[in-house]
Amino acid sequence: MPEHGLRKLEAVLAADVAGYSRMMGEDEAGTLNDLRRLRGELFAPAVKRYRGTIIKSMGDGWLVEFPSVVDAVSCAIEIQEGLAGGNIKLRMGLHLGDITHEGEDIYGDGVNIAARLQEVAEPGSIVISDMIHRSIGGKLTAPFLALGALNLKNIKEPVSAYAWGAAPRTSENVALPLPDKPSIAVLPFTNMSGDPEQEYFSDGITEDIIAALSRIGWLFVIARNSSFLLKGKRVDVRRVSADLGVRYVLEGSVRKAANKIRIHAQLIDARSSAHLWAERYDRDFDEILAVQDEVVGSIVHAIGAPDGVLEKSERQRSLETRTKNPTAYDYYLRGRSQLDRQGVGNWEKAETLFKKAIETDAGFAQAYSALAWLYFLRFKMLRVSSFDEIHDQVRDLALHAIRLDQNDYRAHWVLGFLNTHMGKHAQGLACFDRALSINPNDANVLVWSSEVLIYWGRPEEALERCERALRLNPNCPDFYYWLRGFACFHLGRYEDALSDLERMIEPQYARRLLAATYAHLGRLEEAKAEAAQYMKIDPEFSISEWSKTEYYKVPEELRRFVDGLEKAGFPA
Repeated sequence: MPEHGLRKLEAVLAADVAGYSRMMGEDEAGTLNDLRRLRGELFAPAVKRYRGTIIKSMGDGWLVEFPSVVDAVSCAIEIQEGLAGGNIKLRMGLHLGDITHEGEDIYGDGVNIAARLQEVAEPGSIVISDMIHRSIGGKLTAPFLALGALNLKNIKEPVSAYAWGAAPRTSENVALPLPDKPSIAVLPFTNMSGDPEQEYFSDGITEDIIAALSRIGWLFVIARNSSFLLKGKRVDVRRVSADLGVRYVLEGSVRKAANKIRIHAQLIDARSSAHLWAERYDRDFDEILAVQDEVVGSIVHAIGAPDGVLEKSERQRSLETRTKNPTAYDYYLRGRSQLDRQGVGNWEKAETLFKKAIETDAGFAQAYSALAWLYFLRFKMLRVSSFDEIHDQVRDLALHAIRLDQNDYRAHWVLGFLNTHMGKHAQGLACFDRALSINPNDANVLVWSSEVLIYWGRPEEALERCERALRLNPNCPDFYYWLRGFACFHLGRYEDALSDLERMIEPQYARRLLAATYAHLGRLEEAKAEAAQYMKIDPEFSISEWSKTEYYKVPEELRRFVDGLEKAGFPA
């Protein structure tokens, strides 16, 4: 049994049965028999022979670790050759990277990249990372085709890869269609200070420009998550345009030294690579907000605002009530940087920094709403406190932020969460919609607002919001897929729900929903396996107690979830 929490370098094989859902629909009994033979007669014996360990079996796939790269590749090839001409085809991905054991599961970049390589592999083929390819050197004679650098979903850096068997079909030359209004991606501004500790500042400037542009209703603005995946990379703006589906790209740099700042920004028409506008600003630090407003105003002018008066008012309302105190603003940016990193230690630092921002400027609304959001995240993600314990504190901070600035959309967003968790569906949705009226381009608000619609018995509207959010944030985090899968589940579209849930990099957060989905599809073996994995995480879980905390307005929708959990074998 692997040691809990042990971090080590291993070769990781991710394998998945191609077309599994279709095969089960056509011939469930025959498919299950074929899979049993595959596991018992080919897959498991080959893994054992090459000194591998099957860490996770998912019904239609496996995660396997190997201490030897050569053994890992040899095992994968032997299995694929053994399946040649048969009914079952596997997709395989291999990567060498750090992994950490948690219970009977493994996590880390070795797992994430192997899983993403497996997703792009053709049925019957193997895609390996450059690290695997370099490690095997001339030790194997198997032919591998160089694929170049692949942009893998939710992996920050492109991964150089090689294929054994058929090369993957990619969407490299397929561009996302442009929206029906001017569209822009703001790339992370480069930190030119020479001090890595100043990254928080260049990132913060970028985020605030994104936020200011997002408030302009006639613009389509790509979310931070997607644009920040390009941080530190040399980019081709035409590729950015195709991948994110935007017409314009803003890029720039920031240098901060003592009380001086230098900001350089340029706006590019990404389809033609034409430079539409460029400017350099050399200012005192206390003029930073004015510089941001000038940058946004210049972008709007270059793109061509349909209504200059409206545009000016939309921009201005985001700046009028913000702090004029540069020290408070600096604390706030540092706090946001720590909040983005996640984890208990980073969030404790964020709390301290937000409180310092408030102490420095008691009228700084955004610092109050950031602190409210931090406390709510602790409850929602870490469960370090109960809802009753955080409710009053979060509500008071959010309401105070709104008293200081009625257009602080994050404060309305937090109140939307609070009301939803209290079963106040109408009030919750009203708060979310108020946040979206202030910032119509915030994909996170949009996708989380779908949750209250699901609990209110309106999954069709929830799904539509999820789709809009995914368009604003093509390189989205896992919870987007969880929420879209949640909406599909309550529409009875279980195959679609499963497709989304299986795209999650860390599915442990979705095991209950995944188990219920498998159960409704009649795949009870997988449903029970997911239930067993979840019970290791939360051994005190029971359906009856869980049901008391769910805030469904329509009893039949709660019953749908409960039925799935019961079929999966969760304790009553």
